[in-house]
Amino acid sequence: MRNEPVGILGGIGPMATVYFMQRVIAMTDASRDQDHVDMLVWNHASIPDRTAYIVGDSDESPGPVMAQDARELERAGAKFIAVPCNTAQAFQDEVEGAVGIPVIDIVAVTIAAAEAAVPGLTTLGILATDGTLRAETYHRAAQAAGLTPVTPDDVVQKDVMSMIYDGVKAGMPVERDRFDAAVAHLRAKGAGAIVLGCTELSILQTDLRVDEPDVVDSLDALAARTVVLAGGRLR
Repeated sequence: MRNEPVGILGGIGPMATVYFMQRVIAMTDASRDQDHVDMLVWNHASIPDRTAYIVGDSDESPGPVMAQDARELERAGAKFIAVPCNTAQAFQDEVEGAVGIPVIDIVAVTIAAAEAAVPGLTTLGILATDGTLRAETYHRAAQAAGLTPVTPDDVVQKDVMSMIYDGVKAGMPVERDRFDAAVAHLRAKGAGAIVLGCTELSILQTDLRVDEPDVVDSLDALAARTVVLAGGRLR
């Protein structure tokens, strides 16, 4: 394979970064160490909370910190950057403007994966943080692709946030029926596919062994794109 190291701007959250690296490795068709993707990882857990800033609960913007991290990864030799966090996509322009290398758009690659998974898709369910929903990154990208976005009702969204923050980020278990209930809720609202637009939900998908064709994971979509851009072969 050609050597195109990926710079992983991580730590947002820390466990999601680890799972992302695992998925890049698992998705790579490799028979020896040298067939795997080279990764430069900055697992920067102290980056200010993305959702808190977007919804107005914090005045600490993560954008300048992420931009500086991207510059450091570029100086370290990264040929492109992956950010395993959906909420952070709200700061995509700031990060891209700080470097001269590509920054993968996790939202764009996830929507493309949803369209590939469900032919003829017209409605897209979105499970994500309040910050991602408030920023409407998935809404805009879905509409640009000709899809109608569908989001949870307030009560369900509150539980989605609890699964993310009180569950995965806090290192606490989350019951499978809670995850399934959120997915079923969006299906009942007409979603033809449901994107896991938060990398903590990606962790749950793995831990709970969810394997349903209409549930499309952003971390998997980002990992697949990373393998290809690095010059690796997808398994």
